[in-house]
Amino acid sequence: MLAESCLFSYAKNVTMLTAQQVKDLELKANTIRQDIIKMLVEAGSGHSAGPLGMADIFTALYFNILNHDPKNPNWDQRDRLVLSNGHICPVLYASMAHAGYFPVSELKSLRKLGSRLQGHPHRRSLPGLETTSGPLGSGLSQASGMAMAGLMERVKWWVYCLTSDGEHQEGNTWEAVMFAGKYKLHNLTVIIDRNNIQIDGFTEEVMPLEPLKEKYEAFGWYVLEIDGHNFNQIVDACNQAKTIFNKPVVIIAHTIAGKGVDFMENDFKWHGAPPGISNMAGEPPKEDQVKIALKELRTLQGKIRSEHE
Repeated sequence: MLAESCLFSYAKNVTMLTAQQVKDLELKANTIRQDIIKMLVEAGSGHSAGPLGMADIFTALYFNILNHDPKNPNWDQRDRLVLSNGHICPVLYASMAHAGYFPVSELKSLRKLGSRLQGHPHRRSLPGLETTSGPLGSGLSQASGMAMAGLMERVKWWVYCLTSDGEHQEGNTWEAVMFAGKYKLHNLTVIIDRNNIQIDGFTEEVMPLEPLKEKYEAFGWYVLEIDGHNFNQIVDACNQAKTIFNKPVVIIAHTIAGKGVDFMENDFKWHGAPPGISNMAGEPPKEDQVKIALKELRTLQGKIRSEHE
């Protein structure tokens, strides 16, 4: 559940999407969630909670925010997207496939031998990937280097870095935070998946991160906090970030891990587990998990359509 105190410190004057745009984005995100479940089941391994929780943000990026060309993935004027927490790559792959980078049917090859869709993104395996990610905490340093290069070369493209909250327990993340703050990398926007969980439990019990907003501000960053499932807030925050010319911007996106699947939501046990593989205490039997998850998401698809009619 989102804390009332964070509702919300992003802009007062929200750039509103049209009702049709919101509907289209919500439907696309829900389709991507269904594909995430199918991918994980086919692979028999992978992470569930993070990809489901970040589906709205990746949908907003690939279908509204990013300046990119799926037919020309190496276009030199493209915005750069760096996924630091590479384990949530199913949501990245599904978003890219639906955007047109490769056939949606290829999603079934996730984690299989010889697949371009590796368990953590590998830059040379798939056009459209900017970095290879896996070791947590490295992405922000890579993104900061890109942003610095962009400023030096006076280019117009933007750098977006997606990070987890748990990887803020890594020291090299804060080295990059200091670097970006010192050099005022205003062409860098970081989006933190603030879902409050990690593989061993809740972040505030494993290694507390709060006060996260104040920590970034102390290093010279401009901070926005949003509901990571509200498309108007996601798009508006990214638009706002481009109006800040003397600081890097971090968007703390409060999300629900496992969003859309009731038995997975806010449950750290699903951080690194796919449905249908094992029985877990307090969870549906493994033979029912996939059926329940897909049924809930398909039901949600109908609700989205009816709400916008």
